[in-house]
Parts: sequence; structure tokens; C-alpha cells
Amino acid sequence: MLQTFVLSKHLIMENIAQHKKSNLSGKKVVILGGSAGIGLATAKAAADEGATIVIVSSNQQRIDVALKQLPQDSKGITADLSSEQQIKDLFNSLGNFDHLVYTAGETLKLINIADVTLVDAQRFFNLRYWGAFTSVKYAAPYINKGGSITLTGGIVSSRPGAGWSLGASICAAMEGFTRAMAIELAPIRVNLVSPGVVKTDLWSNMSETDRESFYTGTANSLPAKRVGESEDIALSYLYFMQQPYSTGQSMIVDGGSVLV
Repeated sequence: MLQTFVLSKHLIMENIAQHKKSNLSGKKVVILGGSAGIGLATAKAAADEGATIVIVSSNQQRIDVALKQLPQDSKGITADLSSEQQIKDLFNSLGNFDHLVYTAGETLKLINIADVTLVDAQRFFNLRYWGAFTSVKYAAPYINKGGSITLTGGIVSSRPGAGWSLGASICAAMEGFTRAMAIELAPIRVNLVSPGVVKTDLWSNMSETDRESFYTGTANSLPAKRVGESEDIALSYLYFMQQPYSTGQSMIVDGGSVLV
């Protein structure tokens, strides 16, 4: 009787373990901007759940470094995500897949509107907004049933400061685009992750001293009493890939920044 109970408990635990991995196990996940930061952390997390990973970046050297941190069956592709033709060619060559994640973005440069030229402003949108827009356009026909798209925004659309005119505008645009695509592309699920301050290359324009001071000051102001790590944010992308009943939603992951 005891042996039967032990065997039954073992089978139950085994079934639970299999169920936990079933959502992403064997699924193909394409991460645009996946060679560093939040994108790479998401690639690692999805790979740990059994997904097959494709990372895309404009920087071959970073792709090579990233692939050393991922399973051997992972793939890296170089593409300029500000080029419509290269994005179109990318998805034509990839074929069908299950989940798209867009985390691509250049380093931030805070600048007051009086000092912004229209040309510079338009250029800033090319990768962060139009790159995502174009990627969704050409990826959608290849996403398998039950698949999803998870985009990236930020909390500055609701909590901007001086110098954030462009960043806040892009984040707000991404929120509207996400909701529109959730309706237009249904039943493909489309969601948005909006991080707060995270330790990534996003802040590499700052000197090391200024950057650490910024992190410390931000951490002290937050209810969580720390700034985010890429691995923290990656969990949100995993959630949206694995949650079959969520679409058109924005998830704020900011240590409580919007509360204070």
C-alpha cells in the first residue's frame, strides 16, 4: 500500500513537472534585440522552459557572444531592424514559429525639446517604434495557432520627466499599437511589457559614476528598494507567452516607480 502511494505521488509530481514545461517546450521563440540585456535574459529564460530560440540583432559580435550562453540548437541572425526589406526577408526565411518578442532599442539620450531637431526625433522612432511596427506586420502571417507577440514599452509614458519627450511619446505609441494589434491580429495574442529602471546597456551613455549614482538614487526612491535586473523583466515576457487568456494588456514591472 505504501509502495503504491509512493509510486502514485511520483507520477503526480512527474506530471506536474511536465505540465510546467509544456507551454514553451518545443516552441520556437524569435527575439528581436535578443543579443543583450532584457532580450538575452528572455532568450535564456525561454530556453530553460524548453523553447527553441532565434535571436536577431544588427551586431554579429554580440550575437556570437550571446549564442555561447544559449543552448546549441539556438540560432542567431544579423538584421537591421530599421530596414523594412531586411525585416521582410528575415521572416520570409524563418518560416513558421510560435512567439515573437521585440526588445530592440538603442541607448537612451535624454534631451529637452528645445534642443531636438525633427530629423533626430524621427530617427529615434525608427528602431523602437517603426521597427516593432514593421516586424509585427511581416511576422504575423508566420505565427502558429496559439502564438503571441510581446512588445516593449516603458513607464515614462505615464511618469515622464524633463528630457523625456521622445521616450514618453514612443512608449505611449507602443501602448496604443499593442491594443490595436490585439484586435486586428486576433486570435494571435499581443501584449506589452513596460519596464522601469533596469540595469542594461540602455544607460551606457552615462559615465560609470553617474550611472551608479542614478541606480542608487532610483533604488532608494522605490518601494522595492532596488532597480531591476534583466532577469526580472524576462519573467514578464515568459508570462505573456505562456498565459493563453491575456491580450491587449500592458504589464508594468518597475519596482513600484509609478506609485511614488
